[in-house]
Amino acid sequence: MSGRDPDRRRTLLDAADRVILSEGPEVSMAAIAAEAGITKPILYRHFGDKSGLLQALADRHVRTVIAQLRPKLAETDADLRSRARSAIAAYLDLISANLNLYRFLFHRASAEDTRIRSHMTSLVRSLGEELGAMLAAERVVPDPVRAQVLGHAFVGMVQTTGDWWLEHPEVDRAQVVEGLVDVIAAAISPRTSRASHTAGRG
Repeated sequence: MSGRDPDRRRTLLDAADRVILSEGPEVSMAAIAAEAGITKPILYRHFGDKSGLLQALADRHVRTVIAQLRPKLAETDADLRSRARSAIAAYLDLISANLNLYRFLFHRASAEDTRIRSHMTSLVRSLGEELGAMLAAERVVPDPVRAQVLGHAFVGMVQTTGDWWLEHPEVDRAQVVEGLVDVIAAAISPRTSRASHTAGRG
């Protein structure tokens, strides 16, 4: 079916990227269609509807970010602190370099469309599950339930802190990275505080 031709869809997504990057996250759907040289109804037809277009953009960019973070987390020849530092720095670089796209997807699109919000949440959650599975498989966190808790906590923490950092560009990126790495390192270190607390109650 010509309306779902993957090459045509890719061209339309490229047009959407260009106009979002140039005009900002509040760009209209009509402007995206105009950039592609078509009308808004025809634009939607290629993706089913507006939600389909937004989901295609989310898949394109969120999956790309995850794909770039995955090898940094999987560098088994490096210690976990170094891997966390590398992944967090890469994530902050990606969202700051694509600020308008980030705000369009995580703020505007997610606020306007519950299906997109659910889809974005699912994509982010999948990274938390993957990280939790990695922590358990490498015996960094032997308890698989705790590994999942920490995997999701780390992903959520980095995402929300990154969102805050984008609003405070005066804060040095390295300071943000090291602060996050310190929290992650503390969370996976032996829980001496719990032992001390238990001993103190004896």
